[in-house]
Amino acid sequence: MFRTELIPKQSRDRITLKHRLVTAGSCFADAIGSRLTTHKFECLSNSFGVSYNPHAIHKALLYALHNQLPPERTYLMNQGIHLNYDFHSAFGSPDKDNLKQKLSNIISASHQFLKNANWLLITYGTAWVYTRIDTGEIVANCHKVPSSNFKKELFTQKKFLESFETFYNELLTFNAHINLILTVSPVRHLKDTLEMNSVSKSVLRLTCHTLSERYERVHYFPAFEIMMDDLRDYRFYKSDMIHPSFEAEEYIWQKFLHAFADEPTKKFIAEWTGILQALGHKPFHPASAAHQQFVKDTLKKLEPLANLVNVEKELNQLKAQLL
Repeated sequence: MFRTELIPKQSRDRITLKHRLVTAGSCFADAIGSRLTTHKFECLSNSFGVSYNPHAIHKALLYALHNQLPPERTYLMNQGIHLNYDFHSAFGSPDKDNLKQKLSNIISASHQFLKNANWLLITYGTAWVYTRIDTGEIVANCHKVPSSNFKKELFTQKKFLESFETFYNELLTFNAHINLILTVSPVRHLKDTLEMNSVSKSVLRLTCHTLSERYERVHYFPAFEIMMDDLRDYRFYKSDMIHPSFEAEEYIWQKFLHAFADEPTKKFIAEWTGILQALGHKPFHPASAAHQQFVKDTLKKLEPLANLVNVEKELNQLKAQLL
């Protein structure tokens, strides 16, 4: 035996093609959300932008549950751009009203989507938090404001549990049937040093374990362990040696499906993967008999899937190639 493979335990609750999913948190939530969307799931992928610490993630989700804009004290201007401490800099705007409108739109859309969502996947990135000196509030993003305006501290397990329980109680009041999947991001936070990154990840992992043991509808997916203990090789990282490579993300995605997708969904994804490869094919000679037959064969595979998901775009893409 030349490796230590991690095979996640299969969840008692399973994801189906008919389910609505929300992802939130670190950039790993983007990676999973992107694959869910690509494979035709109805998914709201990290709509608040990348966020790393548990309190900030819970706070953004609470804004959505209450359909409530952040208070005035959370807004700031830096280098001519209006920003909000509770949201990613991607929402920034030279016009404050425009920023507020962007936040209002995404909060309202998230509120509506969460009403009937079946699954919420949260990826926690770090337990190190930055607290504003002037208000005592934890921020999601410092927005390059001088560090003297913040106090850096470890978000302890006790604080994490309190933050989660406040959020979770509100969530179940809002949507009593939703399932949660918690993950710890496998991305190392080198700015905290490798030693303190380990401290941070241990807090996140221990708390996720506690929560998944405490609540029946809270599940844990071991993305962190798959990266660290199963793959554990530099060839599975991008050039920055921090983020998982495409191959690593794909491997973790397959493990995710093993743990949470039901059998009909797995069957569909296998078929859809082949369709995606066919759709991405770039022919040298589009008018050739061989390519025209290839398009017809792909259409035959695609048409039955229209009973399961919306494939109108893909059907039109293929039909446009027929002569």
